[in-house]
Order: sequence, then structure tokens, then C-alpha cells
Amino acid sequence: MNSTTPAKDLNPGLSQAEVALRQAQYGPNRLKPGLERAVLVQFLQQFRNPLVLILLVASVVSAATGDVAGAVIIALIVLMSVTLDFVQAYRAGRAAERLALQVAVTATVLRDGSQYELPVFDLVPGDVVLLSAGDLIPADARVVQANDFFVNQAQLTGEPYPVEKRASAFAAAPSAEWVLDAEDAVFMGSSVVSGSARIVIGRIGSATALGQIADSLATAAPPTAFEIGTRRFGLLIMRLTFLLVLFTLLVNVALHRPLLESFLFAVALAVGLTPELLPMVVSVTLTRGALRMAALKVIVKRPSAIQDMGAMDVLCTDKTGTLTEARIRLERHVDATGQSNPNVLALAYLNSFFESGLKSPLDDAILQHAEIDVGAWTKIDEVPFDFERRRVSVLVERAAEQGSERRLVVKGAPEDVVRLCTHYQDASGASLPLDEAAHATIVALFDGLGEEGFRVLGIAWKDVPVSHSHAVVSDETEMVFAGFAAFLDPPKASAGQALRAMAASGVAVKIVTGDNERVTRHVCTELGVPITGVLTGTDVAAMNDDALRARVEDINLFCRVNPAQKNRIILALKARGHVVGYLGDGINDAPSLHTADVGISVDGAVDVAKQAAAMILLENDLMVLHQGILEGRRTFGNVMKYIMMATSSNFGNMFSMAAATMFLPFLPMLPLQILLNNLLYDVSEISLPLDEVDAEDLAEPKRWDMGFIRNFMLTIGPISSLFDFLTFYALVQMFNAHESLFRTGWFVESIATQVLVIFVIRTRRNPLRSTPNRWLVLSSLGVVLAAMVLPFTPLAPYLGFTSLPLEFFGLLAVLLGAYLAMVELGKQWFYRRLRKV
Repeated sequence: MNSTTPAKDLNPGLSQAEVALRQAQYGPNRLKPGLERAVLVQFLQQFRNPLVLILLVASVVSAATGDVAGAVIIALIVLMSVTLDFVQAYRAGRAAERLALQVAVTATVLRDGSQYELPVFDLVPGDVVLLSAGDLIPADARVVQANDFFVNQAQLTGEPYPVEKRASAFAAAPSAEWVLDAEDAVFMGSSVVSGSARIVIGRIGSATALGQIADSLATAAPPTAFEIGTRRFGLLIMRLTFLLVLFTLLVNVALHRPLLESFLFAVALAVGLTPELLPMVVSVTLTRGALRMAALKVIVKRPSAIQDMGAMDVLCTDKTGTLTEARIRLERHVDATGQSNPNVLALAYLNSFFESGLKSPLDDAILQHAEIDVGAWTKIDEVPFDFERRRVSVLVERAAEQGSERRLVVKGAPEDVVRLCTHYQDASGASLPLDEAAHATIVALFDGLGEEGFRVLGIAWKDVPVSHSHAVVSDETEMVFAGFAAFLDPPKASAGQALRAMAASGVAVKIVTGDNERVTRHVCTELGVPITGVLTGTDVAAMNDDALRARVEDINLFCRVNPAQKNRIILALKARGHVVGYLGDGINDAPSLHTADVGISVDGAVDVAKQAAAMILLENDLMVLHQGILEGRRTFGNVMKYIMMATSSNFGNMFSMAAATMFLPFLPMLPLQILLNNLLYDVSEISLPLDEVDAEDLAEPKRWDMGFIRNFMLTIGPISSLFDFLTFYALVQMFNAHESLFRTGWFVESIATQVLVIFVIRTRRNPLRSTPNRWLVLSSLGVVLAAMVLPFTPLAPYLGFTSLPLEFFGLLAVLLGAYLAMVELGKQWFYRRLRKV
């Protein structure tokens, strides 16, 4: 390796022997994701969900009882659902690998008193690294020497302004906390905007701030609300199925019925209870929702996130780049009296235009604000910016008929610029003495702009003799104060409307940002977001998790928080039972996007944020967020319709079947007939994902509630069983039904009640005031008609059916009308009681 000997330095760097020891101790300076399981093992882990296991058992049982087609259908539905979830999880896991692209390739290092250009993965703690403009910082380090050293660490803080870093007067202890806004700390992946520095490496690889983000992305995300809900529902169905099957087996064994036939009947009951169509209903509704979102220019990477969106009741959002444009804009140019003054803009433009150094984002904002003709001006000299003066001066000349004039224009830190002035310019252009009263007015104006969240530059000038050929620091005296240039990262046009719409829909909005409180308060005011409480990163760091959980509910503004603290805030909200969404666009947002139930990013985000997110907004309009919430609730509504049917009417019929075994001398329905009943029922619900959802069901967050499902089942299920028992009584007493007639009659009645009750259950309203989708109407009526016709077809003997007397259909019409009316009454009673609770 080639080296050059640097100038004499107090710290010559590590020796090669020390480097070897530290490389053995700390390893290479690389971002490395944790140990990863084999792809096959990751895929098999997707089958741990209880609902998936129930469905696979149902598939095996269907095949064992001769229903091979049904078994294949169930297995394919489960396989497609699991594969989709695995693909999304696997792709999300690649986000950590992309962080490696954000790190420098080589660095200039001092070792044994010589300067080397080394690969960054060879760096160790204690190495001395030399940095200059354009370099990427290779590890977390402390600044020991700096010269006009400005760093862009937007990927960690999210803020677009370069940050000045200086050497600390005291050496930091090895155990000192690494704070992003510490003036002597620099972080891996940040870039040097201007100046030069000498740094000492403190943390490398996975120990760095960037490495910790990578580690958080490599770990499994906490389960989302959707995953928790399906797991709990699966456990509920598993318990119900086990109890019903056990009850049926015990009754049949006690009555000395054939053991094999009894077992097959119990297993068929279990299959009948299993909502095997649920994965299909969920997949189709989510796919339909994803297509709707695509039309709104939103990419849905994880379809289940749509349903989580419907359950979301808290949205945490970063500020810069999500609520704001992430570009600095000159908002005001005011004179000493606070009035907008074009002369202030003209002077600021002259200074920025002729400044020869590296232009800051504030210079770019001035030059982009307006096109000012500077053709009459010529640059003579410049006093460049430095961190001690915190200002830049340009000496310019303008030719005129009365003769040339030369002017020194100064732009910089307001307090320093004001200190240099002896006069100020009023709105008329007159130059007046800067007395104590005027100084107090100017200071109050500066403080007011700061309170409003503006970044402020002071502008001053003075005329000099034409013979003045050079600009020096000593010229920056007895200036005339012109005014202030005030800058802001403006809110997105759609942000305020979108946040108000979400609040009206029951979604609490919390802003979680790395920026300071004053700037964030101003943005909140601009967006119309009332502030209910503020916590800073320092406050969060001082709290344990329990204390944070206690405070997080009432706070809606979190300022100066780092990526790890953002993640803690989201976990605290989830621990309180909230379904949390997170909107962010930077590397510093990636862990939060990964942890949240719904991670949402924008098209201009960094690749790592896009990879960690579940949804990406392709356009600047944040109103699509509100549309996504409504789409999630619509999806959830249609899934819940299927679940409520499966756990009420369907469960009622299966319970009736189990109970009937106690007093009938034969099985109330053959295993094959139960499976056929289940198949026809599922076919009738295939179009359920296309159904419309009532407006009132979109008004507030919707989530999986096992208590709601259980109570609904206990309300509607007994009504279904009651009418089943009435059918049993009618078939035995009125029609003297033998085994075949009894099974046929009940098969037709159970199909009719199970299928047609969807028109009552699908809405909280009176069914006549809510219009179902026409395909749902056609599929439901078609299945009921098919069940009525089936006993009269040539297939009837093979299925154990016989022809039904016409009088039965008259009785069926009466029972069906009474059943639907009773379910409607039960439903209305249930929802009234629910509202009171």
C-alpha cells in the first residue's frame, strides 16, 4: 500500500501491532445482518399460524373422506396465502443489506505516523482518519481537529441542513453517549459538505448508529395487528372445533354406534366448522384493495398492510420529506421594521450569486426564490465563510452615469451581523442610527422569526470607496443593517387536509422527528395540528419502557429523537393496544417502518426506507393515506362478514348436527353430505370480497376483536340452532321422515339458512336499506336453488338424497322468513347492547 508522511501531528495514529490486536477484538468495520435461517426454514415457519394448521388438517381429512377435489382446493388456497406472506417477509428482510451501499469504500488513515488510503472495513476503534469535502464518514467517530467542517447527516436525522462539527475542548470518555446533535460526534454514512477534519474512530460496524439500524431491520418485526388477529381467530376456531368433535365422539360412543362412522362424522363436523374459504376471501379482498390503491398511485408491497391500515388508530409521522417538502425555501425577506422589502432580497441575492465557495442550501433557496438581474454588478473580492465569523462578504461594483460605486454585502448569522452594524435601513431606504430602541426591535424580530420555526440569516451592507480593491475581515464594521432572510422547509400542500381527514376518521396523528421543537411547532401550526404534549429525545432517553408507555398516550409531538427512540415510541404505543402506522422517508425512519403495523414511505425516499415500508406513495398527495385507511376498513368489513357467518349461522348448524346425534337413531347427515354442504356454502361466498361496505362501517378504525366475534356467535348461533331443531321436529312429526328424507330436508334447510343470512349479517342497517353487490346476490341465490334442485337430479342416490315433497318447500319458506326476521331482531339487539357498552 502506498503512503505519504503527513505534517507533524500530536497523534500519529495506531501502530500496526495495535491495529492487529483491535481487528482481532472488534472484527471488520462492516454492516452485517444477523445469522439468517435457510430459505426453506423461513418458508416452513409461515405454517405456525393456528388457522393455517387447522386448514391443512381439514384438507387431509377431506382427502381421507373421499373429497379429493375439496382437499386440493383447500391446500392450494393455504399454499398461495402462505407463499404470498413469505415472499413479502423475505423481500423486506433484504432492506438491511442495502445499508451497506451507504458506506464509504476507502478512507485516508494515519498509522505509525504515515498516511494510508485503506478499505473502510480495515478500520478499527482508535484509528485517526482525515476527512475533506465530499468524503463519506466511514464509522462513528469523535472530531479532534476541524476547519470549517460541515456535515450532512440527513439520513440519520432527516434534516436537510448541513451541521457544523467542531473539536471538543475536552476528550470524550469512551463510555460517553453518542448523541446525533453532539458537535464533536460524526456518524457512519454521513457526508462531508465542506471543510476538513481529523477524527478518531470510536464505533465500527454493527456498533455504529447505522449498524444498529441495520440490525433492527435484520430482526423479525413484531407481529402486526392482522397477524395477531388471524392467530387469535385460529385459536378460537381450534378450541370450538376440538370441543364439538370431542362432544360428538363421546355421544356416539355412549350410544354404541359404529366407531368408524362416528369418527368420520365428527371429523366432517370439524371440516364444516373450519372457515377454509377465509384465506381466499382475505386474499381476494386484499388484492382488490391493492388494485384500488394502485389506481391512486400507491404501491402496496404487503397486501395484509391494507387491513392493518383499516385497524390503524395511531399514525406516527416523520416531519421532513413526509409532511414537508424536504427542500429549504426562502419564505420572507424583511427589513428592520418587519416589513417585506425587495432590497433585502436583492442584497441577499447579490451575496449568494457572487459567493465563490461551496453554496449552502440557504444560498440555493435565495437564488431559486426570484430571478434578479445582477448584470450591472461585477465582483471585486470576497471574504469567504468561516465558522468563527459565521458570515460571508462579497465586494461588488456597479457602473453608473454619475460614476461607479462599490458595496460590501455581508450575509451570515443574525446576531453576528447585527453586532457589526451602526445603522439600519428603514422601509423608505433611509439609513438611520442603530440606537438601543432600534436594536431591541431588531432582536425581538429575530426572536419572533425563530419562535415561528424559521432559519434566519442577517443581511447588511456598506458603500466603500471605488479605490477599495480588496475585502478583508476588518472591513466588516460600521455596516448598515438591511434585514433578515427567513427560510423554512414548507409543508406539503395536501398534508394539512390529510391529517384533518385522518383525525376525523378516528386516527390520532403523532409527529416524531429529529428536528427541534420550535420548527416542529411551526409546522404543526401551519398544518392545523393541535399540540397536546411534547417530549424531546432527552426526555425519552431518561425514561424506561414503562414510563414511556405511561406518557406516550397523551403526547403528540416528539422532537430531537433518534432512530432507536422513534422505535421505542412505536413499541410503547403498540404495547398500549394501538395499531400503529408510521410515515417516513429516510434511513433514520427504516427501523420504525419495519416495526410499525403499517410502514408507509414516499417515492422520493431512500431505497432502504422504501424496502422496509409496506406501502409507497408515488405522488405528493397525502390524501391517498386517508383513502388507504378507508380501503383497509372496507377490506376488513368484507372479511368480517365471512367470519361472522362462519361463527354464527355455520357454527349453529354444526352444533345442531352434533346435538341431534343424542336423540336421533341415525346420523343426522352423512360425512359426504356435510362436506358438500360446506362446499356449496363456500361457493356462495366467493363474490363476498366484491360487496360494498356501509359508510358507517368506514367511520372509525376496525380491528380483530375476539370478544365481539364470540358474543356475536353466542347471539346468532342459538337462533340458527333453534330453527334447525324446528326443522328436525317438522321432518319427524309432519313428514315421518326416514333417514334419507331427514338428511335431504335438513341439507336443503341448512344451506338456505346459512347462505341467505348473509343479507342480514352483511350490514348493521335494516337489510332493505343496504344494497348488496349483484354478484353476491346471484351466487347466493344460485347456490340455494342448486341445493333445492339437487335431490331431484340423478346424482341424488350417490349423495344419499331423496326427492322432497312439495309441501316441504312451503314449510321451508315459512321457516326461512321467520329465521331471517329473528336474526335481524337478534342483530339489532346485539348492536344496541354493544353501543351501550
